[in-house]
Amino acid sequence: MSFEDHPEFADQVADLNRYGRALNQCESVDEVVSLTVEAINLLFGFRNVTFVEVRGGDLRVAGGTDPDLSAGDTPSAVAREAYDTAETVTTADGGREALAVPAAIVDEVTAVIVVRSDTVESFTDVHVTPLEILASHAATAISNIRSRERLERARQDLETRKEMVEMYDRLLRHDIGNDLQVIAGFAEAVGSQVDDQQAGEYVEKIERSARNSADLIDRVGDLVSTLEEQREPEPRDLRSILEPTVADVTSQYESLSVEFDPAAFEYQVFAGDLLDSVFTNVLSNAAVHNDGEVTVEIYCDESGTDTVAVGMADDGTGIPESVREDLFEMGVKGPDSGGTGFGLGFVRALVESYGGAVSVDDSHLGGAEFRVSLELV
Repeated sequence: MSFEDHPEFADQVADLNRYGRALNQCESVDEVVSLTVEAINLLFGFRNVTFVEVRGGDLRVAGGTDPDLSAGDTPSAVAREAYDTAETVTTADGGREALAVPAAIVDEVTAVIVVRSDTVESFTDVHVTPLEILASHAATAISNIRSRERLERARQDLETRKEMVEMYDRLLRHDIGNDLQVIAGFAEAVGSQVDDQQAGEYVEKIERSARNSADLIDRVGDLVSTLEEQREPEPRDLRSILEPTVADVTSQYESLSVEFDPAAFEYQVFAGDLLDSVFTNVLSNAAVHNDGEVTVEIYCDESGTDTVAVGMADDGTGIPESVREDLFEMGVKGPDSGGTGFGLGFVRALVESYGGAVSVDDSHLGGAEFRVSLELV
């Protein structure tokens, strides 16, 4: 008899859906484990249940009712087999029938549910299908919890970065800023009284350097203000942000050509209202830091289970490896760059505040390739 032909099919589906909704309200993996074990006990009558959590290929018992296993233990071989094959496994284990169901979201197994029974001679579709449905609900709940945890860590990291930048901003504005005003003022006064041409040139250089440094302080202050005003990440339409951004940047730089298919970016991502600034910065860099014509190919990569990456590959001169590691640090720039070095630092601060990541590597077109990864809704 199949699951659909079971006389209690409709009631079981309704019960599973109720537990599915409850699982999606869980705030922690421990809650998911407890609720899943409860559902198996109440809906199917199985008393020996083990919930195995999977992180980075490592399997550990997260909870359950098996008296031989405790939280943190290495699970049995049947759980490992279910994980390795990503398929439901049934086997005889010490005179008892064992059923191991992988809980997966897309292609990522986040947990394995193991049920053992002394009374069931063999697990059939009547047992397997509803347990697979419940496992799917548990996998979705765990994936959502992990996404929220990543976002929270990103918010905390951003708050720490904000505090550091605010401290430097106060130092620059209050201390160094005042000194620069004095230097510029005296340089201007001295310059008006010096007749010697070379001395006048020196005074002019001092004054120009002081003005440039003061301008840089203002830029840092603007960056701090922008980050402070940033709103919490929320679901946003990637295409509707990226499409006008590409149009705006290409209209500003005649040397820049962008290969871009808007239809490939129909995704909802977690982001703030400054996501367009992230793409603007990267695309503008390709135009500004490459001589002559430059082409950027923008592509979409959904190889992650809960993230999507926007890749921007150009055919320019590339970025030296010696610079890449620190490229996203505030104030770091390439040896031939005439910028402030804050643009890509700003990009990383924003992307990480959304729970995402940004990286740079060699492009298959011969230049640089930036990847901006964002959490999928």
